[in-house]
Amino acid sequence: MAPNDGEQKEILTRIAMPTRHYFRCLILTGAAMGLFLFVTSFPAGAQWVNYPTAGVPRTPDGKPNLGGPAPKTQDGRPDFSGVWQPDDQKFFQNLAAGLKPEDVPMQAWAKELQQLRVTRDHVDDPLARCLPHGVPRVNTNGLFPFKIIQTPSLVVILYEQLYLFRQIFMDGRKLGNDAPAAWLGYSTARWDGDTLVVETAGFNDKTWLDTQQGHPASDALHVTERFRRPDFGHLEMQATIDDPKAYTKPWTSTTQKFHLLLGTDILEFICIEGEKDLPHLIAK
Repeated sequence: MAPNDGEQKEILTRIAMPTRHYFRCLILTGAAMGLFLFVTSFPAGAQWVNYPTAGVPRTPDGKPNLGGPAPKTQDGRPDFSGVWQPDDQKFFQNLAAGLKPEDVPMQAWAKELQQLRVTRDHVDDPLARCLPHGVPRVNTNGLFPFKIIQTPSLVVILYEQLYLFRQIFMDGRKLGNDAPAAWLGYSTARWDGDTLVVETAGFNDKTWLDTQQGHPASDALHVTERFRRPDFGHLEMQATIDDPKAYTKPWTSTTQKFHLLLGTDILEFICIEGEKDLPHLIAK
């Protein structure tokens, strides 16, 4: 039996329903080298990725007011909850972007290793083998969003790339040295006015601080991230690197900026699925 007019309209509506094709291009080495390009496509129904974000302030003409006041939690703190994406790839490629060479004083062995990584076209980057980025690089890839879930005692960050997560404890516990070394370390946080100050330590010695420059880190790495939400639609972060084994003094990045994504969510990303590039990674 042929569908009636109402059924035909419903079928056509479903066919025409917007579908987000999420093309993710992960350049795991320097963009100029073009060493490793990983592309995946995820179609998703509009009910999932186009679900309206609640609580968005509006301008008089009904458009989202991303410059409106940042939301607050019940205790008056800034609420960082939401799906965020870096504005660009600048800090993913070079965490020291905007700094002078003397602002990033490396130990001799670290400088030698950094130069070797560049010479070898970054083929030794763990991320090229679907291993975690480390902190703060995990925040910096402008091609992938991440989601912040904030409670009074715990902040969780869910990363779409590699499907990683971080737990940032705000329950008063201190960073210790009794846990196994980890790719993303262990994090605690405190408030400094409206700034969320995240302290992370307990790393292994396998992560890179960035991609194109290949800045090294050791197991002595201690990262301090300072997050601010200046308005509804924007997030800012500065990272301080304190690693006495790799650098002669601590150094701080310039400010990285993120924008809020509305009406969407993070999706599953399985890096190793269908991977065919690793056998072709060749150093100079």
